Amino acid sequence: MTGTAPVAPAAAPAPTSLAPTGRGLLRRARWYLVFLVALLIGAVCIATLGRGHRYPPADPRSYDADGTHAVVALLEHQGLKTDLTTDPTAATGGADTLVLPEPDLLDKAQLRAIAAAGHKRLILIAPGPAALTALVPGIRPSDEDGGVPYAPVRSTPMSCSLTEAVRAGSATMGGMLYTSGSRGEGCYSHGHGYPLVSTPTEDGDVIVLGSGTFLTNGELAKDGNASLALGLLGSQPRLTWHLPDYSAPLAEGTRHKNFNDYIPKGWHWAFYQLAIAAGLAALWRGRRLGPVVSENLPVVVRAAETTEGRARLYRRAKARGRAAEALRRAAAHRLAPVLGVPLQAGAPEPEALCAAVAGRLPAHPAGDVRALLYGPPPTDDTALLRLADDLDALERQVRNP
Repeated sequence: MTGTAPVAPAAAPAPTSLAPTGRGLLRRARWYLVFLVALLIGAVCIATLGRGHRYPPADPRSYDADGTHAVVALLEHQGLKTDLTTDPTAATGGADTLVLPEPDLLDKAQLRAIAAAGHKRLILIAPGPAALTALVPGIRPSDEDGGVPYAPVRSTPMSCSLTEAVRAGSATMGGMLYTSGSRGEGCYSHGHGYPLVSTPTEDGDVIVLGSGTFLTNGELAKDGNASLALGLLGSQPRLTWHLPDYSAPLAEGTRHKNFNDYIPKGWHWAFYQLAIAAGLAALWRGRRLGPVVSENLPVVVRAAETTEGRARLYRRAKARGRAAEALRRAAAHRLAPVLGVPLQAGAPEPEALCAAVAGRLPAHPAGDVRALLYGPPPTDDTALLRLADDLDALERQVRNP
């Protein structure tokens, strides 16, 4: 290319990418990050402030929905004396009511001491076989007779002659189910079991509850829960409420209840049948892949139209650097086979290609060839057009020196 001057290098290439930079992404997301950090800080503060005031469920000191402070406050307002104790064997019995929310956490010696104390009324909440055997031998879980051991806690109509239940009517009952025994009376029946069983003793009576939900603050105002709770807990002048030690191991012979214990036995077989039916339905409706079928393209786009469309996109984005790179790369790929320059990693080695062009065309020094094939991007459209013309002229001269 005699008389062709190399394109002068630009001071700084113009940006050609439309993708957002890391700083731009950070600027866009800064408010979301600030909100997330504030939310995390608030959650940590709430958890830290409320940690010291969290009580276990059915705790008379708790004002939460699952606490029982409301019913104890109502009893005290009526003049009943209430005591909270961590040692249920310290209660001497007599004209009092002893509430055991977790009798399974007591050992055999404690259970025997409670049975011998002679409490006027003993209330057991969800007791297991060991506590039932020691405190009320005639009552046992309903699953021992082939019944359902557990029922959902919901509003249940009254179905017995117990005075407190008759006065309360329907109540939120459920949980563990028990048999009524030979002398006991069951209330709020669920099938062949009862979530409330009352049985007389030599000193008074024992109330077995499958769940203490109706005693909690969140449920006390529903149905006849308040009447039933006040009737069961307020029958004696003094109420003693045991605060369980949840760190203590379960009594011997008592195991932790798992999820399967609360699922009726027949439901396991129903689940297996549904799983088999679902598998068969999936096989029936599953898509069967056939042989590969060739399809004609709906539209054939000419190569010239594709090139023109890409060029228009480059022009709209002002991507002169990318367009120039595409032109130079294509020219280098076409020149390398003509000059016998091998391709390394899909592209010719720049020094070898420039030396080969300079050897073929003595009028073009290697420096000028390198500036043309590997120089800086053009600064405007005129420079880009001149680059395209120079590359075309160089290729023609190499092919026809």
